Amino acid sequence: MAYRDSTAEKTTITRNMNDLDNATGNAYQAVVVLSKRADQINTGLKEELSAKLEEFASSTDNLEEIFENREQIEVSRFYERLPKPTAISIQEYEEDKLFWKLAENKTEQ
Repeated sequence: MAYRDSTAEKTTITRNMNDLDNATGNAYQAVVVLSKRADQINTGLKEELSAKLEEFASSTDNLEEIFENREQIEVSRFYERLPKPTAISIQEYEEDKLFWKLAENKTEQ
């Protein structure tokens, strides 16, 4: 996934909401777009991490092997050091890499 190559911030920074709502025209819509994209990124990262950790799983682990599995620890540390999904989604939003479609409001009478 391209998330590993992301240059998004790894720490929390303060953002100006007026800058974020330029593309949508509404701060609440911008937050919804960002949160949905962050959920997509988080799901992808979680599936990727689970698949990698499954490679190291064995059915006959004893207690010492569980605590000494260095490969699993290194993979987990790598994913912990990645930028958070929210930071990645904000970066994609600011770089105009996101596409979204707003649902039309239909009222039936």
